[in-house]
Amino acid sequence: MIRRLATVLSNKKVMIRLAITLALLLVFRFVSHIPIPLFNSESISALINQEGSFFAIINNFTGGALGRFSVLALGISPYITASIVMQLLQMVLPSVKEWAEQGEEGKQKVNRITRILAIVLAFIQGLALIIGTDNNGSIFVPSIVSPSPFLYIYMALIVAAGTAFTIWLADLITKYGVGNGTSLLIAIGITSSMPAMFTSLGQTYLGDNLTVGNGLIFASVILIYLAILLGVVYLQIATRKIPIQYANRPSARVGKNESNIPIKLNSAGVIPVIFASTIMTIPLTFAQLFSSNVNDGGWLVQIFSSEKPIGFVIYVFLIVVFSFFYSFMQIDPEKIADNLSKSNAYIKGVRPGEDTKNYIARVLFKVTIIGTIYLVLLAIIPIIAVIAGLPSSITLGGTGLLIIVGVATETTQQVETDAEQTTYGGIFN
Repeated sequence: MIRRLATVLSNKKVMIRLAITLALLLVFRFVSHIPIPLFNSESISALINQEGSFFAIINNFTGGALGRFSVLALGISPYITASIVMQLLQMVLPSVKEWAEQGEEGKQKVNRITRILAIVLAFIQGLALIIGTDNNGSIFVPSIVSPSPFLYIYMALIVAAGTAFTIWLADLITKYGVGNGTSLLIAIGITSSMPAMFTSLGQTYLGDNLTVGNGLIFASVILIYLAILLGVVYLQIATRKIPIQYANRPSARVGKNESNIPIKLNSAGVIPVIFASTIMTIPLTFAQLFSSNVNDGGWLVQIFSSEKPIGFVIYVFLIVVFSFFYSFMQIDPEKIADNLSKSNAYIKGVRPGEDTKNYIARVLFKVTIIGTIYLVLLAIIPIIAVIAGLPSSITLGGTGLLIIVGVATETTQQVETDAEQTTYGGIFN
């Protein structure tokens, strides 16, 4: 550990990349506090605090920028949505799939379309949010009595411009920083809300409210949080390695065979939980935007609120479905089997071709079962905590922790790899 840290700190290029990344993240946090002119931010706070609100998820990912309705109100979220849409289109439209397989030029075309789609989505989402918020009360400052339609379009354009600026910052971090620009911006947004969570925890159970019972609850919550954190770190880096051999590289000559196909325990990442949360929260959000008669006992709340019995079962079911769907979309057994055949490689004891594809599919299915159980447990822990009586502002587990740990491990590995590559640049350096 100390040797790795010393390698990174002694590498000038890596340290410059880290400094650039920190500077760009500071710019992101600074701009996220610049409010959109003429907007009354108090009008959106009620929407975010409503049960099952989709905007609460976006507000968490943007580090509270939506609650302040800053110029980065939607942050990088439209770009994430556009990226997922493009991935799904590759499975449906052959032309989009061909672009992705055309090398660097095809990838640039897909990235360009993804960016355009993200800005369009940001404008549509911003306009819908502004109009929906205005339905529940005036969103403008009191000095504007009769706003013109131009003001709504003007605000939506600022939201779209903020998303474009965020995408540009993410590209700069990826190109000149430590990489993973998009993921880092999401992670820094989620991390910025954690001090407020621990402050709320202290105000609830310590200070004037300190008793023996509250002290034990406070200590228990901290210990549970640390245990969940350690568990997520361990399971996030856990992989099932399928050893492979090459016909032209006899293992008896070269010694131990290190070639393998790594399959992560959670191949789908956080996408299944985001998909399930989005599907569950959007109907409630639109109902709350355009109607004030949504009551806690209504059928809509019973079905789409994950804190209700029916909604809870549907939420878990959606996570399971999306977890298997996205895992097999990320790891294609047929494609891996074809690549092994082209590389003159094989899995010991398994015939090439169809048998190899079936073997990889079986292994992926078994690993995904364990990963799905882990993902479901992580997603329902915050719900169970709220039902048990913890304040909703105190989040144990959930997608936020999974994103932070995932980004942290990937960024650490990337930094260490860059440092090692630069250190061992060649025998003449």
